[in-house]
Amino acid sequence: MDEKNKMNVEIAKAYAYCEKIIKKHSKSFYFAFSKLPKEKANAVYAIYAFCRLADDSIDEAETKEEQAKALKKLTEELKEFEQGVEADQYLWIVLRDVFNRYSMSVQPFYDQIKGQTMDYYFKQPQTMKELEDYSYYVAGSVGLMLLPIIASENHKHLEGEAIALGVAMQLTNILRDIGEDFKEIRRIYLPKDVMAQFGYSEAELAKEVINDVLIQMWEYIASRAEQLYDDFSQSLKHFDKDSQQQVALAAKVYEGIINAVRENRYDCSTMKNKTSTATKALLYKDVKNNFSAR
Repeated sequence: MDEKNKMNVEIAKAYAYCEKIIKKHSKSFYFAFSKLPKEKANAVYAIYAFCRLADDSIDEAETKEEQAKALKKLTEELKEFEQGVEADQYLWIVLRDVFNRYSMSVQPFYDQIKGQTMDYYFKQPQTMKELEDYSYYVAGSVGLMLLPIIASENHKHLEGEAIALGVAMQLTNILRDIGEDFKEIRRIYLPKDVMAQFGYSEAELAKEVINDVLIQMWEYIASRAEQLYDDFSQSLKHFDKDSQQQVALAAKVYEGIINAVRENRYDCSTMKNKTSTATKALLYKDVKNNFSAR
């Protein structure tokens, strides 16, 4: 086997590795993006694997020192990658292939690491603006990473919309995980001024109190997420034709988590709120029919 074929085999193995990661950790994203053309799907898997590595740098490290060390190592590897020298690991092999194929920018990758660093130095946000700024770094940055792949011709003009989708998804995560975040890692992502505005206390959160105040506060943030999902949906026609349905489906499946919480009577502590397999199938059918009717 010549050198070129060896490299192609190695790249194929690396993409398969990334596909396993997204398939294991995010069934919703995999459900939507696996329906992209293979080359684009592979690129999405690679980006997801990078974000997973950044997230794991915080979540899997047992001490603050280990977290700081892991983030520093990832930053150094990204700097080397930017300079054209990547580590001989599956993740960096496929990212190089992605950067060779698409008009990628490295800045959102640094922004993703900054988002994980914000988690490392976590402080409860004071305002919705602070929460949305944080949401940009941990999730809006992912939208910017994906843009050159799914909007190859118009990616420079769709940055605001891509960020809106990422922020909407992060707000959805926060609404879904209110109880789990507090119980397991003692974090409150709900802004202090929003909790004060509605009169919901940390003591009530600790006791997993579900009352009208919680519901009103939850819906206040949910309405912002739904506005951002709607803002994003207006831009779908500008994405690549072979990616529009898949991107629409990803947004719909994630937005479905909001309705799942409502259906479970706002229980964000004991229920695992997610878009069910049956609902995903219905959303897929609806999205497909909507695009077929155009």
